[in-house]
Amino acid sequence: MKIQQIADIEKAGCKHQETLYVPEVLTINTGMASCGIAAGADKTFKRATQEFEHDRNIRLRSTGCLGFCEMEPLVEIYRKNGPRIIYKKATEDKIRDIVDGYRENVFDKKLVLGQMRDPRSLLDQDVPNPLLNVEPAPGVPFLEDIPFYDRQVKIALRNCGYIDPEKIEEYMARGGYKAFLSALKRNAPQEIIAAIKESGLRGRGGGGFPTGVKWESCAAHQGERYIICNADEGDPGAYMDRSILEGDPHTIIEGMLIAGLAIGSREGFIYVRNEYPLAVKRLVTAIRQATEYGLLGQHIAGSDFSFEMKISTGAGAFVCGESTALMASLEGEVGRPRAKYVHTVEKGFRQGPSNLNNVETYANVPVILAKGARWFANLGTDHSKGTKVFSLVGKIKNTGLVEVPMGTSLRNIIFDIGGGIPGKKAFKAVQTGGPSGGCIPEAYLDLGVDFNELAKVGSIMGSGGMIVMDQDTCMVDVARYFLDFLKEESCGQCNPCREGIKRMLEILTRVCEGDGREGDIDLLQELGDMVRKFSLCGLGTSAPNPVLTTIKYFREEYEAHIRDKKCPAGVCKPLFHYEISEDACTGCTLCARKCPQEAITGEKKEPHVLDQEKCIKCGICYDVCKFGAVVIA
Repeated sequence: MKIQQIADIEKAGCKHQETLYVPEVLTINTGMASCGIAAGADKTFKRATQEFEHDRNIRLRSTGCLGFCEMEPLVEIYRKNGPRIIYKKATEDKIRDIVDGYRENVFDKKLVLGQMRDPRSLLDQDVPNPLLNVEPAPGVPFLEDIPFYDRQVKIALRNCGYIDPEKIEEYMARGGYKAFLSALKRNAPQEIIAAIKESGLRGRGGGGFPTGVKWESCAAHQGERYIICNADEGDPGAYMDRSILEGDPHTIIEGMLIAGLAIGSREGFIYVRNEYPLAVKRLVTAIRQATEYGLLGQHIAGSDFSFEMKISTGAGAFVCGESTALMASLEGEVGRPRAKYVHTVEKGFRQGPSNLNNVETYANVPVILAKGARWFANLGTDHSKGTKVFSLVGKIKNTGLVEVPMGTSLRNIIFDIGGGIPGKKAFKAVQTGGPSGGCIPEAYLDLGVDFNELAKVGSIMGSGGMIVMDQDTCMVDVARYFLDFLKEESCGQCNPCREGIKRMLEILTRVCEGDGREGDIDLLQELGDMVRKFSLCGLGTSAPNPVLTTIKYFREEYEAHIRDKKCPAGVCKPLFHYEISEDACTGCTLCARKCPQEAITGEKKEPHVLDQEKCIKCGICYDVCKFGAVVIA
């Protein structure tokens, strides 16, 4: 069936609303994004298939990521007139007990994460809430009340974990493609651009440039125009775009279609990392399905609008996240940035006007058109509208993907949603914006996270990576680590970036090895300012951020490394050693049993001794001691 009007979308998605909300048979959803698969979700799904393949009263489905990666594998079970229960750490050995327990209305608190109050998305609110008159499972918390979820507002992630990403009909059942088809029938590109401008949507790839302004500029230039999606997510610890592509690929296609209609483009490209094979696979499937329904191709829905879409896989160069480098790579050239005397909206890909936005930006577009620009603009802050997806990783209890309104404080994200620091250790810093972001100390935990506020403290939004650090993190070593990454990823075209980062890394390496000199801190600041001011592209101009912010907020650690030849966090091996406190040691023998060098000796219930000549400073004794007897000296 070729889609011609909104009624066709409703017809195609109608039968799948039953699967999504009121199935006649017991339905088991397994979160099969990369994070779930890494935790064993594929094995859980395979075991469930073996156990229930002959049971006609059970339907097995695979979905994307629900965001709570710390609790993966996540499995959701529901049936008509029954509660929707989400189970945590549902490994293959537990799936039989989980299903049997659900059938018997027995919900083991050790296995249950929570139950859902309302499974509908933002775009299918016209569907009656199927759980409105369902008796909740006793003693099971609602998912929406759990701290990890209760502050979240899911727009970009609205379908992830709910639909089967390889079934376009389920996307349609959640209201998908209606926004595009409605805009297509009105055939008013300027209305679309005006709506995006009014919404206040800014690019979610890091720069934060107003999306509507970019679309308007691109549409104003003559020539073959191109729509490009930047899915080249290269920040360590960041996986926001990957999860959207794996869990809801059709929202990217719809967002790009709307952009193409607004700008007057006939061709779109998704530039995605080759390291994301599952995302690529699901994108290929989504493009094929959209083409079969006539939502991609020639004369879409009987109109004059035609749009083709292709996928290009990049080789994983971090610098290809920069727009001009990405477009060079897309053309088959070496991915190197160029000076932007002429912007890409005028001359970009193939020297034509090109609009580049990232995955999350396009994912917001269908919702803005469907719910209204003012609705979106009412979320967030004065200068940063809507929500932002963050990957919360590092020294944090609840790792995962979170989507919160702009302006939500770091404290809310880290301690309320993230659950705080594990092991009763103290928070030290959080880095936002990936390897080029700044490290923000505890004093700014009440900072509202948006583009402007992060810039005030020397950091950036970036694509949304958020790395939490605890008391055992050495901030000098953190700066060294990220500079080492950026040195390898620099294209090397311009002297400030190529030589400046290299010199800064050499100084930091010396400092971490105990050879720091007086004046090194001032020299690092001078070099950082030079690299930031004179580099060619965004990689270079933001590269000094980790160094400059760690000097600004943790200068005493640099001074301890240089003047005292000490690493307070016990990370830089040449600058510390471990000792065992006689007063605190209980003689439990655990450290001695775990030491790989047999460097710890002592009788049971007597203080132990650490032989410094045998010690390799692996830190195992420090990690396993429950009494704080192993100390850094």
